[in-house]
Amino acid sequence: MTKEKQHRFHFPMPAHALIQLGIIVISQPGFLSSPTHHHLPIRLPVDLRPHGSHGCAELTPLLSLHFDALQSQCLMEAKKQPAGEDRPAAQQQPEQMDSPRAVQAATRRKKMTKQLTGKRDDTAMHAAARAGQVASVREMLSGKTPEEVSALLSKQNQAGETPLFVAAEYGYVDLVAEMVKFHDVATAGVKARSGYDALHIAAKQGDVDVVRVLLQALPELSMTVDASNTTALNTAATQGHMEVVRLLLEVDGSLALIARSNGKTAVHSAARNGHAEVVRALLAAEPSIALRTDKKGQTALHMAAKGTRLDLVDGLLAAEPALLNVTDSKGNTALHIAARKARHHIIRRLLELPDTDVKAINRSRETALDTAEKMGNAEVASLLAERGVQSARALGGGGNNNPARELKQQVSDIKHEVHSQLEQTRQTRVRMQGIAKRINKLHEEGLNNAINSTTVVAVLIATVAFAAIFTVPGQYVDDPAGLAPGQALGEANIAHEKAFIIFFVFDSVSLFISLAVVVVQTSIVVIERKAKKQMMAVINKLMWVACVLISVAFLALSFVVVGRSERWLAVAVTVMGATILVTTIGTMLYWVIAHRMEAKRIRTMKRSSLSRSRSFSCSGVSEGEWIDEEFKRMYAI
Repeated sequence: MTKEKQHRFHFPMPAHALIQLGIIVISQPGFLSSPTHHHLPIRLPVDLRPHGSHGCAELTPLLSLHFDALQSQCLMEAKKQPAGEDRPAAQQQPEQMDSPRAVQAATRRKKMTKQLTGKRDDTAMHAAARAGQVASVREMLSGKTPEEVSALLSKQNQAGETPLFVAAEYGYVDLVAEMVKFHDVATAGVKARSGYDALHIAAKQGDVDVVRVLLQALPELSMTVDASNTTALNTAATQGHMEVVRLLLEVDGSLALIARSNGKTAVHSAARNGHAEVVRALLAAEPSIALRTDKKGQTALHMAAKGTRLDLVDGLLAAEPALLNVTDSKGNTALHIAARKARHHIIRRLLELPDTDVKAINRSRETALDTAEKMGNAEVASLLAERGVQSARALGGGGNNNPARELKQQVSDIKHEVHSQLEQTRQTRVRMQGIAKRINKLHEEGLNNAINSTTVVAVLIATVAFAAIFTVPGQYVDDPAGLAPGQALGEANIAHEKAFIIFFVFDSVSLFISLAVVVVQTSIVVIERKAKKQMMAVINKLMWVACVLISVAFLALSFVVVGRSERWLAVAVTVMGATILVTTIGTMLYWVIAHRMEAKRIRTMKRSSLSRSRSFSCSGVSEGEWIDEEFKRMYAI
């Protein structure tokens, strides 16, 4: 609790009445309670903190309005619910819920349970309109100048709804009658964001009493339209509200002639939704609208043929027999429409009429039978064939006898073929791009593996070459008596040997080549694949040289180690090693040359293909051959 006083107000009122008045339920500030209702914590829509020495006496007129509405609603709810029971009225009196008036009241109560205050930016007038508080509205309007009254009643919430719109939507007849006194056609016709004004929403919901009150006060409201040029009559006809339609026609029968932006009149809308009584009333008021067509050239009979009401079709044909064979902008009669929608009973009725044109061919060169077969309706096609309806080909109005249709079909085939080829080309391009990405990835992985392996081999060769110089027999003299002139104890005496000289030179060169490779590999970072491949080719050849040099050094050293008496062993090792080494190097050179020649051939073919602006497949190199070349499992660098 804060230092400010909190005030409690006690009213007998259930929870949903609070929501009707726009009061937001919270947890602490005040409570409404009674012996017969739950205690409900609420926050009133005004500040209840004391003002000066008067305490709660100086409350705003808005608070007084809500209290008056609150008390009135409490009395209404107390009458509906017997004392001592907390059940809803719908559960206490199930025998009364079947009546239309009870259903309408339940629907309105359900609408009122929506918590709208705060979400729609309702004013106090909106809140009173939602609760149906006529007395509260009168109190708010009393003592106001005409300008202030107009401002109060013209205020729109976030949904664009005026208080009059809200009252009409909830069906408060007395409240609408009270409010409409202060409106003219302009203010009463203000539209909400839904596109409806007060008359439209009442007509849509079929509230005859509200519509009557509005039309008695402002008959000109019947001519108002929404964004699609829809009148209240068209709205009521679409919903099938017969009493509202009659009331609007009594005010002005010419309303039936007003069409929507798509050309459909009220009779089109009623026929499409199967409202036969509404159609009869509209035709009685304006018989000429039977032949009116919309922007698609369709009449009310076309609309009725899409539905299932046979009596509606009969009524239209009885009012205007000429409708039977009227065609729309595509040349379809009502029989075509019924065949497309598979309306068996309507097809039978149309075929029973002697004036039905069963040979009518639309602009697609189809009879009703062709339409049914095109839609895959075997039963409808069988029915039409049994009643003597023929195809356009049989009548000589379609097929190969029509040059225009043949030309159109050829153009369609060409377009389809071109589209198919373009789609195939696109798919091929996508597939080739995917293959190229995978190949590039494999190339990258192979190059990286080769570079890593080369580094390891270079370090290994350098290690072997460095260690070999210290493991060579030096032919040291251990006996002082055996010293030759120029020799000393502990001094190597092998430097004059030719085999040692060869070993020393080749081993040293191999060592420094390997060290150079290691330095390059650990110092240079190459990102581009082509540059990486070129660097790898150079390093690879250096490693070949290092391997050959270390092999020659080994063979030369073998002559020193085995001595003169066992020289044949050194010769045998030399022959064997030379054979293996020459074979390996020769094979690798062959692979390198072959790979480069093949790559050069492919590049030449590609350039030739591009220069002639021809496809890759026409250049002599197939797609599979190119992929095989790029996707080789191994190749020499």
